[in-house]
Amino acid sequence: MSTGPDTKVVVTGANGGIGLATAIGVAATGAHAILAVRSAANGVTAMDAIKQAVPAASVEVMALDLASLESVRAFAATYAKRFDSLDVLVNNAGVTIKDRKLTADGFEMTFGVNHLGHFALTNLLHAELAAAPSPRVVVVASDAHRFARNGLNFDDLNNERKYGSMRVYGESKLANILFANEASRRWSADGIAVNSLHPGFVATRLARDGDGGRVGEIAAALLRPFAKSPERGARTSVFLASSPDVEGISGQYFVDCARKMPSKHGVDDAAARRLWDASAELVGLNR
Repeated sequence: MSTGPDTKVVVTGANGGIGLATAIGVAATGAHAILAVRSAANGVTAMDAIKQAVPAASVEVMALDLASLESVRAFAATYAKRFDSLDVLVNNAGVTIKDRKLTADGFEMTFGVNHLGHFALTNLLHAELAAAPSPRVVVVASDAHRFARNGLNFDDLNNERKYGSMRVYGESKLANILFANEASRRWSADGIAVNSLHPGFVATRLARDGDGGRVGEIAAALLRPFAKSPERGARTSVFLASSPDVEGISGQYFVDCARKMPSKHGVDDAAARRLWDASAELVGLNR
């Protein structure tokens, strides 16, 4: 796809880690990068970092808290008032929480932010995506989806009966893949390409600072010497957001800029349809 200042790219969670590196990569293509972040102060700091890395960068900050459907709706409404179209949406933000917590709307936090927040955001921006000449949605999932060995538990999507941070995180990443697959199928007539990816094990704050529990802290410490830098971790996101090599490709899972098969649960079309319908009901969407 062609890129330039008229090409608009939204990156969620762009204030640090893979998100910031992705925004830098997008800005380097000449596109207008929109940093969708919860903290305005952190967003401004990230914007300054992008301009240092890419002096000619076209970049701005917009407030978005994926743990609040009110914030998601406000973001989408503000975007629609300001812009006629959206070329690329990179659903990058993600959390993993040691102990079960709830979003502002009463959803379990990991599932609520990683999947439901992005599900609502993407659907609310559907009209702007469909208005772009060659729109793309990039969903940052993870090979951690393989932790969901039994697939999604549709009887307990909100993780009320049993909670384990790594399992719940894995299920949220499986939900990311299923969402991307189903969006690709439903929106093919609109020309919207939707793909998911695994960025690799990346040296970010995820599963650190106590949010992944003691096991997460130990695992992160042991694996840190082998971790990718955020810049390397962002390569597949930037590739899917901007490369002409993936023009017209949709409904695929990528690792290191190449297509790869996810787990058997990640290609379960019936589960993808069921998740879509359940998610639409949970967040109050009809599409």
